[in-house]
Order: sequence, then C-alpha cells, then structure tokens
Amino acid sequence: MDLKQLEYFVRVAELSSFTRAALALDIAQPALSRQVRLLEVELRQNLLIRNGRGAVPTEAGQLLLAHARGTLHQVARAREELGRVRDALDGRVAIGLPPSLARALTVPLTRAFRAQMPHATISISEGLSVALQEDLVNGRLDIAVLYNAQPTGDVEISPLMEEELLLVQARPPGPHEDPPSQPITLQSLATLPLVIPSRPNAIRMRVESELAAAALRPTIALEIDGVSAILDLVADGAGHAILSRNAVASSLRPSVFTLRQIGDAALRIALSLATSARRPSTLTQQTTLQLLREVTARYL
Repeated sequence: MDLKQLEYFVRVAELSSFTRAALALDIAQPALSRQVRLLEVELRQNLLIRNGRGAVPTEAGQLLLAHARGTLHQVARAREELGRVRDALDGRVAIGLPPSLARALTVPLTRAFRAQMPHATISISEGLSVALQEDLVNGRLDIAVLYNAQPTGDVEISPLMEEELLLVQARPPGPHEDPPSQPITLQSLATLPLVIPSRPNAIRMRVESELAAAALRPTIALEIDGVSAILDLVADGAGHAILSRNAVASSLRPSVFTLRQIGDAALRIALSLATSARRPSTLTQQTTLQLLREVTARYL
C-alpha cells in the first residue's frame, strides 16, 4: 500500500471532491483519480462513491480513512523525530482564524513560525467559527481559533482569551460631536437596528443570550455573514454592529466608526484554541499552538 495513495485518498475523502483535492495537492485530477483507483483495485474495495456533487467514502472507505489518518500521522511523527535529531521541525500546519483576528495575527504568527520552524510550512485561512470547526473535524484544519466554542467528541478546546464586544456606530460626518462614549444599556441596545451575522454565528448567539437574560430581544435590520460587509453597511448608515475592537481596528477605514461599551460590566466572548480529538497532534502542531498563544498575548 503506497503512502502517497493513502494521502491522496484521505484528501479526497476529507474534501469530498476530486477537484478540490487535486487543487490542494497540486496535481492533475486524472492522475489523482488514477492513484485512488489503483488503491481500490489493490484492496478490492470501492472506497468512494462518486456522484455529481463530489465523492463520499463508502463503509470500507470510512474504515480505511480512520486507519490512513493514523498511518500518515505516525509517518509525520517519524519525520519530526528525525528532524529533531538535526534540530529542525518540519511538516505542514493548517490554521483557521476568525476574520476579526486574521488581519491582526497572520503576519506576526507567520513571522514567528518561520523563525522557529524554517523547515515546516504554515497555511492560514479565515472563516466563521462554525465553518472553522467543521473544517477541523473534517481534517482540512489542524488548529482553529473559535469564538464561544464548546468541547465535543470531535473537538478539544483550551481557553485562549476573552474579547470585549462593542457597539459599532458610524461616526457622524463633519464637525458634529461623536455619539456619547458612556456604556449603552441593554435596554437601549435592544431598540437599535443591528447588522449582524445569521445564526449560529457565535457573536450573534452571545448577543441574543445576553439580551434574553434581561428579557429582551435584538432588533435585526440585516443578517450579513462577513465582517467587512457588516462594517461597510454600518458606515453607509444601514444600522449598527456588535464586533470586537480588533475587527474594527483591522478594517480599511477604522476612523469612520465609533465604539461604545455594552452594559456596565462589558459584554465579553471567549476565544479558544481548538484541535481535533480524532487525530493526535504532531510536535510541529504543538509548537504552533504555543506560538499562537504567545502571538495572541502580544498583539491582541
């Protein structure tokens, strides 16, 4: 059984697509299909159900997927152990960050990663917590930073930090005075038209939970799943937003917004580091987790 064929099969199974897997592996799709088919012939089992929507593992494919992940992990660990002999960690680490953090952390994290592990490679993608957690479970990511995460049978989490959520408003044009800087009450917040992500976005759920505890409900003007788009709409006068300070500071035009604390005690949301409970982490991934903690503490 060829390790490269196992790697190809795992990538197709995790991405549910020969096309996406070929792009991720940087090989031609016909060559990828041929290698997976050779693996099926060798094992005398159909491993994938190919249909118009992609490729789904069969029962035999699911069994092989579990074994193949373990095998590939052990190979990666062996390479890392050999790398330690020559004082060099290698391998690839795929990280997922929320959009509000990606702009602030990507450059310093990449710089620290390259300095400490020059023989390893890093991949950083951004997305909402729900999508990042799904990618983590499916093997597309090794590490994810999630808002308001809860441990499951598939995901292990550890606390990273808490972020304050603030009311984001458009700054009045011209010489007018800024809106009041004192905290806004939950009662007043509930009356404002909000431009907010759709459920089950973590920030949306946190806001609704806080208001529900006070027997209140938010006034939803627009449901928009994208930080940049939300801020553009707020700047255009479509409503108000609830985001972190980092989300606004890393935007293209932070000066056009004003920020207000929500409630006397401030509204906060937890950030956690998440890894897959299905796959033990490699030494390179463990080192990256520590780097993430250090970079977050320094830049956020």
